[in-house]
Amino acid sequence: MLTRPRHPLPTMLAIVAGAVVTLLAGCDRAGTASQPGAEEIAIRTAPVEQVFQGTLAGQPVHLVVHDCEVLRVQQGAQGRIEWTSVLAPEPYPFPTACERQSLSFDAGQVTAKLGRRAFGAGGCCASGGTYRSADGLNWKKL
Repeated sequence: MLTRPRHPLPTMLAIVAGAVVTLLAGCDRAGTASQPGAEEIAIRTAPVEQVFQGTLAGQPVHLVVHDCEVLRVQQGAQGRIEWTSVLAPEPYPFPTACERQSLSFDAGQVTAKLGRRAFGAGGCCASGGTYRSADGLNWKKL
């Protein structure tokens, strides 16, 4: 009995469709500017007492305190928000959690209050303290 040869077009279309689906499965939008990064989300959601945006030493400065660390906020390449650490409490040999953090402005200076509590310890603070800066970069512990 003779069989009729199959037409190759449906098979080829199925292979091409499978290849296209496979290629598109690897695509995501993580690299697009429409999705905010972790820094931008943290800055947007920070309470007012954890943000300073103003002038220090004649220069515009934007600071935010996040997880007991003072960060300088700047706009980076392609308009993305970037931050740089300008102040963090001294290291502690055991695990800690941020217990208190705030920024305040008075008489041309910013004051940062940071406090990390050791896990299992009562009260605050294993590390941190109160710091003051006139330029947002150089900090003095009070």
